[in-house]
Amino acid sequence: MTFTGLGEIAERLRRSTVLVQPNDRGAGSGILWNADGLILTNAHVASTSRARIQLWDGRQFQATVASRDPRRDLAALQIAASGLPAAIAADSSQVRPGELAVAIGNPLGFLGALTTGVVHAVGPLRRFGSRTWIQADVRLAPGNSGGPLADAQGRVIGINTMVAGRLALAIPSNAATQFLAGETRGTWLGVTVCPVHVPHGDRRAFGLVVLEVQPGSPAAHASLLTGDILLGTEAGRFTSLEDLAGVLELPNPRVLRLEFLRGDYHRTRRVAVQLGPQPSERSFAAA
Repeated sequence: MTFTGLGEIAERLRRSTVLVQPNDRGAGSGILWNADGLILTNAHVASTSRARIQLWDGRQFQATVASRDPRRDLAALQIAASGLPAAIAADSSQVRPGELAVAIGNPLGFLGALTTGVVHAVGPLRRFGSRTWIQADVRLAPGNSGGPLADAQGRVIGINTMVAGRLALAIPSNAATQFLAGETRGTWLGVTVCPVHVPHGDRRAFGLVVLEVQPGSPAAHASLLTGDILLGTEAGRFTSLEDLAGVLELPNPRVLRLEFLRGDYHRTRRVAVQLGPQPSERSFAAA
């Protein structure tokens, strides 16, 4: 079947987009990455080891998490199905500002919702470190996370992840391809974090709030908890999300001394975390 108009492109994307339900309370979106049941979504959507998947035609499957990387906020799920309408991935390095962007997802329970806009920029965003984002003015809402951002031909250029100001941020498709190829590096901490600004002393301090701690990870062994706010290390304060990634780049096991807040914004706590290499299994490759 040939898809030529926007309506046909949207329909193809809907068939390649799934509803991901890790529990009874939350839901997000995912992308059928191949015809044999491989699904790509955000790590913060696939927050448990299993999830219920609903396809465009109403069929439901139980999925298992095949691999997960909270640092890149990506996860791969697998369902027992074949002959599925897989999405087509584009080379995200070729995306340019001004191009049409099409997003499909399941915002606020509305399945297969379509929104369109224009790519504003491709690259880092201030306060988000040096990580590359595809930034577009498509309107996203809770439930869109993990769904496809596509070009005018319906090819996936990014995985919708969050909203910053008035722009939607998507992880480039090339980063997703690298993740699925198993490319990992550096040492492992085992947390999912998000940038915040909190009152600290007589000023507002930048921090990274812990959204998730992987069981059995170095962070878990050091008793870090969800809700803790990482301020920096003994070498200096964090100023961006990329600062934490930077201290994890070195491959050698070592002790990382973190400064953080827990509950009281005026009391700085300290903890020593024994870092090690990322697990060789692909089941949980965390930051």
